[in-house]
Amino acid sequence: MIDNNLQGVFPLAHTLVFEISNNHGNVTYDYVQDHEVVASFDTPFTYTSDFPATILAYDSGTQQTILLPREAEA
Repeated sequence: MIDNNLQGVFPLAHTLVFEISNNHGNVTYDYVQDHEVVASFDTPFTYTSDFPATILAYDSGTQQTILLPREAEA
C-alpha cells in the first residue's frame, strides 16, 4: 500500500499513521497526516472489532515496519 499508493504521491514522514474503519463490513485504511485524513483505501477484507483502531508504519525508505501505537511508545 505504501509503495504502490503513497510513495511519490504524498510527502511521507518516517512514521505513517493509518486508522482502520468499518466500511459496510469491510476494512478501510485511512492515511492520516497532521490529524487529517489524506487518503482512504478500501479493502475486500472483512472488518472485525478485534482490529486496532490505529496502526503505524515506520518507513526507513527501503523497508516498512508495522507497529501498534503502544509499541512505538516503548
